[in-house]
Amino acid sequence: MKVRSRLATAAVAAAVAAAMLYAGTANAATLFHDDFNDGDSAGWTMSGGTWSVIADGTSVLRQAGTSSDARARAGSTAWANYTVTARVKITAVNGTNRFAALLARAQSNTNYYYLALRTDHTVELKKLVGGSSTTLASAAVTVTTGAWYTLSLKVSGSSLQGTVNGGTAVSATDSQFATGQIGVATYNAAANFDDVLVADAAGPSPSPSAGPSASSSPSASPRPSTSPSTSPNPSPSPSGPPPNPPGPGQPDGFATVAGYGQATTTGGAGGPTVTVDTTEEFLDYIARTGPYTIQVSGTITLPTGTTDGMHNVTSDKTIVGLGSTARLVGGGLNIGVPISDAVTSPPANAVHNVIIRNLSISGATDDLINVQMFSHHIWIDHNDLSDGGDGALDIKRGSDLLTVSWNRFHDHDKTTLVGHDDANGAQDTGRLRVTYHHNFFDRSDQRNPRVRFSPLVHVYNNYYYDNSYGIASTNESGLFVEGNYFYSVNNPGRVEFSGPLGRMVERNNILVECNHPIEVRGTVTDPATFYPYTVDAPASVPTIVPAGAGVGKI
Repeated sequence: MKVRSRLATAAVAAAVAAAMLYAGTANAATLFHDDFNDGDSAGWTMSGGTWSVIADGTSVLRQAGTSSDARARAGSTAWANYTVTARVKITAVNGTNRFAALLARAQSNTNYYYLALRTDHTVELKKLVGGSSTTLASAAVTVTTGAWYTLSLKVSGSSLQGTVNGGTAVSATDSQFATGQIGVATYNAAANFDDVLVADAAGPSPSPSAGPSASSSPSASPRPSTSPSTSPNPSPSPSGPPPNPPGPGQPDGFATVAGYGQATTTGGAGGPTVTVDTTEEFLDYIARTGPYTIQVSGTITLPTGTTDGMHNVTSDKTIVGLGSTARLVGGGLNIGVPISDAVTSPPANAVHNVIIRNLSISGATDDLINVQMFSHHIWIDHNDLSDGGDGALDIKRGSDLLTVSWNRFHDHDKTTLVGHDDANGAQDTGRLRVTYHHNFFDRSDQRNPRVRFSPLVHVYNNYYYDNSYGIASTNESGLFVEGNYFYSVNNPGRVEFSGPLGRMVERNNILVECNHPIEVRGTVTDPATFYPYTVDAPASVPTIVPAGAGVGKI
């Protein structure tokens, strides 16, 4: 059976991920994944409804009936602590207050926990016992028929937590079921389901630390002499010690969060290591299939040609500069398949698992680095990015699970965009989750970053120096902003900006010679529910970030 094959493969992946976890490089292992791109639903047990695999951008599991309830279950009855995630689209309903749901610890068709997305604009965390339901928690959320939503249900001991698009959260404590399968369900509704993923780690304990980061670099640069004034702190820190974050030289943040069948970001690990010092060699290796670690020596000029200077990087690549003099000039790197507005869910060939480190990239006629079209698990670390024709680092069109760390951005106007435009919600809503930490925004004028549609962008311990604005959140994006240092920034953080309003929570930031406070609005999920991290004292940021960010420092 297909599911047995998947579980056997997942068991190997879990063992590898467990070993990586011991070494501090990952925090979850994939137990199960089905994107239905093989064209069938083998391994799933259906009850009620009309089930089939159809095309909806990519292959999806469809339940077409609206006259009763329907369920599909998969996985092991022995699974205990895990997180199950799936994309859900309600396509038709029969009556009012109908739902599509994600199941966890399912012991039968009448006994399980479930997270229900309801057409009365609520999300409910519930349990079904002997066919009788009990609501454990609920929250308001806008639900639109025909729109995709990402549901996630975490079960760990007696703790239960559900989220919608990484934002709206409901939680409860209950000990009715200790183990069980995962599943999806509908009640008097037709729905499509896709990208079902089960990760064995239920996630870290929610508590960032205020102590020194393991990746902090020694001080070499003075901070501005103006006495700092601390902005308001409306969001308290969660309690309890977190697991240790990954050590130096390893990815962290959203790049390590399991999703889309990928447990973490490893780049070219497991493949050959090559050193390139010519344009021809570089373009050859970044386009090859399979994992490669590509070491760049000296300066490589990227041609403009017919690509406007953008050159495609394929999956499973680490591109790393040697020493402090590795440079790419004249062109940029594109991570992602060609643009198509018609594709609104991750394609089977989405580019993934790419690491770019220790490179100076400048003088591109377009973007320096562009991430697009549902690319995921990308780590951009310790680079020097300047003087691009458009964005220094743009992340758009459904891309997800990225970390941008210890980079220096300078001599650039529109620095880093997250989200294509105000009309691109079909691709971007529920995705575009990015961690920005310990970056030096050195007179980079604006978009540091500017965000649309993302449920959570985590911005911490960055140094903003002489910018027109720092961060902008629009289109209901959720920005969690903490431990940053803003010096001479006209608008450090904005939610009233071009386009619909965003959401922003801030804590423990320092503002010096800034003309406006950080604007706050709404609530945002704490990033510590997704991954462990530590926050350096914001007063130390002007010293440690310029000393540690950029090339020649890994």
